[in-house]
Amino acid sequence: MRFGFVGSFGSVAQTLTLAQEAEAHGWDGFFTWDGISVGELDTWDPWTLLGALAVGTERIRLGAMIFPLARRRPWKVARETVTVDHLSGGRLVLPVGLGAVDDGGFAGVSGEATSARGRAERLDDALAILERAWSGERFSYAGTHHTVTDLVFRPRPVQRPRIPVWAVGAWPSERSMGRAARWDGVIPQGRTGPVTPDDVRALVAWTDERRRALAAAEPERFLGDFDVVVEGVLPDGPDAAAAHARAYADAGATWWVESRWDAQRDTPETLLDRVCQGPPGL
Repeated sequence: MRFGFVGSFGSVAQTLTLAQEAEAHGWDGFFTWDGISVGELDTWDPWTLLGALAVGTERIRLGAMIFPLARRRPWKVARETVTVDHLSGGRLVLPVGLGAVDDGGFAGVSGEATSARGRAERLDDALAILERAWSGERFSYAGTHHTVTDLVFRPRPVQRPRIPVWAVGAWPSERSMGRAARWDGVIPQGRTGPVTPDDVRALVAWTDERRRALAAAEPERFLGDFDVVVEGVLPDGPDAAAAHARAYADAGATWWVESRWDAQRDTPETLLDRVCQGPPGL
């Protein structure tokens, strides 16, 4: 199992320091987040921040939890992803989902999709466009909401065959999980609460079966590894944290991403202290 950490609170300078300390203390990934107007939180543009993180670190994988592609123009995301991929030497991962409509970037402005169906359709269009853009070949695309005509994006990403995509999968929704199964990883979410190790075990079996069936038609698409990325808060104490993570690892999870969002408890200082303790040893 690999371990990531979300820089949920702090200035841009504090976030960069947090990522550098995460790398120094053995974490495998560091993630910012993508929001426009979420309550009173200090909020930074994820792509600008990821560019700084890319040149300020050397080893750690980078991304944001999560990118709601429904409110981003996919041809612009294509440029942003390739730029950060090259700045980082191929360390970018793209976690994606529908996004939360309580972000003012959805509900507080005109022209954005707020229904689940509308956001899902735009997400699927965006992923289709990104995959074609990352190929480096000239392409056109006609989707449900986006049409692209005769575009070419170069250079290609450092990573082959593409920048890894982790899609949120609402377990046990077949539609949502089916989207994730076509990409490079799933960030499972339970309908009534956090996913349990039993949930992970079941969704891993379901995803393996689905990917085997899909591979019959597109074998080259499904040759790589598939990540199962669980978000949560580990218990205090190294033994308790290791036992908690091990239960998910044994069930088939490949990543644990430490996601702390309690503004009263999780200050920039306490986040830094937790990062410097390092991930649990399994």
